[in-house]
Amino acid sequence: MKRLIVATALILFSHTGGAMQADIQEWTTRAGTEVLFVERHELPIVDVRVTFDAGSARDGDTPGLARMTSNLLLEGTPERSAGGIARGFERYGARVSTGSGRDTAQVSVRALSEPARLDPVIDSLADVIAKADFPADAVERVRRQMSLGLQQAQSSASALAEKAFMRGIYGEHPYATPPGGTLESVEALTRAAVVDFHRRHYTARNATIAIVGDLSAERARAIANALSGALPAGEALAALPPVDIPSSAQTIRVPLEAEQTHVMMGQPSVRKGSEAYYALYLGNHILGGGGLTSILAERMREERGLSYSSASSLTSAARRGRFQMTTQVRNDSLPEALSVMRDSLEEMRVDEPAAQRLSDSKRNITGSFPLQLDSNRDLLGYIATIGFYGLSRDYLEAFVERIDGLDGEAVRAAMHEHIDPARNVTVLVGPEATINAAE
Repeated sequence: MKRLIVATALILFSHTGGAMQADIQEWTTRAGTEVLFVERHELPIVDVRVTFDAGSARDGDTPGLARMTSNLLLEGTPERSAGGIARGFERYGARVSTGSGRDTAQVSVRALSEPARLDPVIDSLADVIAKADFPADAVERVRRQMSLGLQQAQSSASALAEKAFMRGIYGEHPYATPPGGTLESVEALTRAAVVDFHRRHYTARNATIAIVGDLSAERARAIANALSGALPAGEALAALPPVDIPSSAQTIRVPLEAEQTHVMMGQPSVRKGSEAYYALYLGNHILGGGGLTSILAERMREERGLSYSSASSLTSAARRGRFQMTTQVRNDSLPEALSVMRDSLEEMRVDEPAAQRLSDSKRNITGSFPLQLDSNRDLLGYIATIGFYGLSRDYLEAFVERIDGLDGEAVRAAMHEHIDPARNVTVLVGPEATINAAE
């Protein structure tokens, strides 16, 4: 039997009620799947997530294929119907779910840790992931559901802005592919394409397993071996191509008759694991990610009454995530709103944030972060992310420490280096006359 190599990282947090510890144990299964495990005995519950490099960035010329495959995973195997699968999990009090995004597709289960209940749940999970056979009637039903969502999105300002924004900042990169597909692509998807996508992507060497809960490392290894051993070996996929930053600023106008104009402004950000992420995260929190106390909310809502909803956000991804500012404003207020958004961003790039604002934001981030790890399920998400993206095993501990150690100049420098207004993509969704007049 292949020797298992175990690496351990101790993560400590201080928060109200004492220190939280997460001892991450790591190994590779006999089938070649990386596993991260955290033992926690507070509750008799186990959470498991199998993450595949099978998000929409792998759709190729068939947008929506990864999403459809994920949506169909629990719809049947050669031996069991969708109803039989659901009843099998319910019999043991387990909850199972699937999901997909741009980078990943995942299958998660929560079950009681008692072996008599957990073992059959793991057997069922391994069976449905590996042997999903995508019945034709289920394919048609899921196609209709996806098409209905796409039809409804055609009249949604936020959905139209999101689609245009992703195409604007990512260009021809696979990240520009809408995860839910298009009406045309979803209509053209076939069962054969789904079966082939599953065969190529849902493999042991293209997967990462995260386990958190009330069991020993020995039992965790048995679970990981059962899940990965049921999968075809396969191969890890080649890395996605690099993301090219837009060479110049551009404005994309999407006509939609409405009383307000929806604005989205930004550009690609940084990769997962980038050292710049921490300073950018803090800068984004100050600018618009900190709710009503952020700069955008104060200037757009409190000071000028331009919008009740103005914010910014920052994500990272396998290649590059995105930075964006968003708002919805009255049509006659659009020019002023655009000016406020651009000026606020430029100030963050040129000037250090005020000392009190910096201190408040750091305290808010570091104080709330441990609360996001209180439950097994919350911790599972972070552990799965660490494993899939190959982040430093001290990421959780380091996050708090690095945010706490930042000063105003570090925030300003990061915003200046990585967020360039001359490369911003601005999307305007609103009445044609209004958006055409905006600069």
